[in-house]
Order: sequence, then structure tokens, then C-alpha cells
Amino acid sequence: MKMTFQPHKTRRKRTMGFLERSRTPAGRRVLRNRRRKGRKSLSV
Repeated sequence: MKMTFQPHKTRRKRTMGFLERSRTPAGRRVLRNRRRKGRKSLSV
């Protein structure tokens, strides 16, 4: 049995990256909440 998480940088950037987050209203809400919480990095 293999591990379930198979990391791929390109895919991760395309789905969870900053530009992708800023594109949609829901993603902007994510960024806003992370800013409010004081996260060191807002996205990948």
C-alpha cells in the first residue's frame, strides 16, 4: 500500500496558490481569514 499524499508542486500551485485564491470570492475570504489570524504564509 502506498502513501495517499503524492505531492506535485505544479498542481498545488494551480489549485492552492495565491493567484488562484485571489481570483474567487471564496478564495479571497480564505486569504482574509488567514491574514486576520496572522499566518506567516497566506498560501503556497
